[in-house]
Amino acid sequence: MASNIIIIAILVVILLVALRGSIKHFKGEGGCCGGGSSSVKEPDKKLSGTVIKTKVFMIDGMYCENCTNRVKRAINRIDGVSAKLNLKKKQAVVKYEKEVEDDTLIKEIEDLGYKVVSVQ
Repeated sequence: MASNIIIIAILVVILLVALRGSIKHFKGEGGCCGGGSSSVKEPDKKLSGTVIKTKVFMIDGMYCENCTNRVKRAINRIDGVSAKLNLKKKQAVVKYEKEVEDDTLIKEIEDLGYKVVSVQ
């Protein structure tokens, strides 16, 4: 009987520690993906030409600053586009100086493990 109580107590402690870490993770405060509060913000990319259009990509699965940095880096590697990410809104605002297919950006984002839920 006493051994059951000890086992239950250990399981409760493990559950509480895991729950605390998960709450921080989903608030964007945890160190998921190697990020966390000490991560460095990815610099903005400057376009050299005239901006011809702007689109907003809604992205599911970004939980911390490191997640947004990964997505921003991937988009900014594409010639002719520049992205600014908003973690709270879970979106990437992409400016175009030349025509680039949405599928190209979606593939880059989803190859990182995130899900593009809409493009506006």
